[in-house]
Amino acid sequence: MNMARIGFIGLGNMGGGMAANLAKAGHDVRAFDLSEDALAKAKDAGCLPVASASEAANGSEVIVTMLPAGRHVAQVYEESLFGASAPGTLLMDCSTIDVVTAKKVAEAAANKGLVTVDAPVSGGIAAAAAGTLTFMVGGSGEAFARAEPFLSQMGKAVIHAGASGAGQAAKICNNMLLGATMVATCEAFLLAKKLGLDPQTFYDISSVSSGQSWSMTSYCPLPGVGPETPADRGYQGGFAAGLMLKDLKLALQAASDSNASVPMGAEAMALYQAFANGGGAGVDFSGIIRMLDGERT
Repeated sequence: MNMARIGFIGLGNMGGGMAANLAKAGHDVRAFDLSEDALAKAKDAGCLPVASASEAANGSEVIVTMLPAGRHVAQVYEESLFGASAPGTLLMDCSTIDVVTAKKVAEAAANKGLVTVDAPVSGGIAAAAAGTLTFMVGGSGEAFARAEPFLSQMGKAVIHAGASGAGQAAKICNNMLLGATMVATCEAFLLAKKLGLDPQTFYDISSVSSGQSWSMTSYCPLPGVGPETPADRGYQGGFAAGLMLKDLKLALQAASDSNASVPMGAEAMALYQAFANGGGAGVDFSGIIRMLDGERT
C-alpha cells in the first residue's frame, strides 16, 4: 500500500502504541494529545507532534481518534475534524463509545462528504504496542475496504461487523461476556479452594472440560496457575477494572435502548462498580477475585 499522511488524535496507553506502529510502517503520522509527555513519546516513536486536533487533521488522508468516551469523540469531530478535513477523508474512530454516538457522528460525517468507520479494539496495552490488536469495524463495505490496510498495520485481526455502530456493538457485547465470565471464573476457583481442591488441579480439570473459558486458560485470575497473567504481577497492568466497568455500563445502556434482557451483565456491572468503589478501579479486572474472597483491594 502507498504511504499516507495520517492524523492521530489521542495518544494514551492504547493510542500511543497504535500511532507508533503506523509510523513504523512508514506513514507520515501527525500526532496530537493534550499530554506533553504523550507527545514526546510519540515523537520518539517517529510521529510528528502537532499543536491541535485540527492541525493533525489538516492535509491528512486518514484520521484516527482514540479517545475516552462518546462525548469526546463527538466534540473533536464537530469542533476540529469536520472543519479541517477535505471531502473523502477517511475517519477511523478506535475509541470504545456508545452505539448511539457512533451512529450520530458517522451520519454527520457522511453529510459533509467524509468516510467513517467505528473500529474499537480488543487486546489491551501490550497488544497495542505489539501491533496485535483485534479491530471490530462498523461502516460501509467501501469504508471498510479503505480502512482495513491501515488497521492491519496495528492489529492481527480486522473484522467487518456491519454498518456504522456495529463495531461498537460487537465490542460491548464481547466485553460484557468477558466481564461476566471473569467473575464466574473467580467464583469457581474460590469455591474449589474452599472445597479442598488444589487450584492447579482444578485448572487442569476445568481447562479441558466444559467450564473452560478464555478467562481461565488465557487470563487465569490466580497467580502461578496457567500462563503468566496480571495475577502474577500483583494484578497490575492488563485491563483496568475501571475500563471494564465503563464497557459494562455501555453494554447496559445499549441493552436498555434496545429492550434486551441482560441479568448477568447487570450483575457483573454491579460487582465491578463495588470493586471500583473499594479502590480497585486501577487494578486489573481479574483482581476482582480479591473482593470476592473478602480481601481489601
